[in-house]
Amino acid sequence: MIRSELIQKVAEENPHLYQRDVERIVTTIFDEIVEALAQGDRVELRGFGAFSVKHRDARTGRNPRTGAAVEVEEKHVPFFKAGKLLRDRLNDRE
Repeated sequence: MIRSELIQKVAEENPHLYQRDVERIVTTIFDEIVEALAQGDRVELRGFGAFSVKHRDARTGRNPRTGAAVEVEEKHVPFFKAGKLLRDRLNDRE
């Protein structure tokens, strides 16, 4: 599902809301999640999962084409851990 499909689905399930309002709501939610992660915070959505940021140290990698050593800088990467409710639903244990 892509963002526009999510907006369409929410709009269909809430006919009392205007399409532009639903779009603003979805965009605001995503923006707030991104902003919290950018500040190093953890975002937990009960029953769905938790977003956090993991730190990866600098390391020496390999160029897969040539096999030459390449220095990879340290970086922060987003991480998602599914909640119990989501895991159970995916495994048909409702």
